[in-house]
Amino acid sequence: QVQLVESGGGLVQPGGSLRLSCAASGSVFSINAMGWYRQAPGKERELVARITSDGMTKTADSVKGRFTISRDNVKNTVYLQMTSLKPEDTAVYYCNADRIFTTQGYRYLELWGQGTLVTVSS
Repeated sequence: QVQLVESGGGLVQPGGSLRLSCAASGSVFSINAMGWYRQAPGKERELVARITSDGMTKTADSVKGRFTISRDNVKNTVYLQMTSLKPEDTAVYYCNADRIFTTQGYRYLELWGQGTLVTVSS
């Protein structure tokens, strides 16, 4: 069984930085794309950033220049480096992975992490 395990959320002051990590546990053979979404109270879940297995990235306009997504394919881990954080970045951040193949030959179309809360406040 493959699971996505997130870490790194917390409380930070405006202008501060945080790094989120998401590791795929289990017998992972390959993962197509990994990414981060977020959901603020009363709002819909939105894409923050996404990265494919060959390193192509997509980043939301609202975080361009402030957030950087990266990935370690050996560790099956995706990172989100967040800088110059603003109060409007406050949300639950969810890790996502699609087209996951295991060493036993199983396939997952999509997986979600449990979410990690990021609060930007003074």
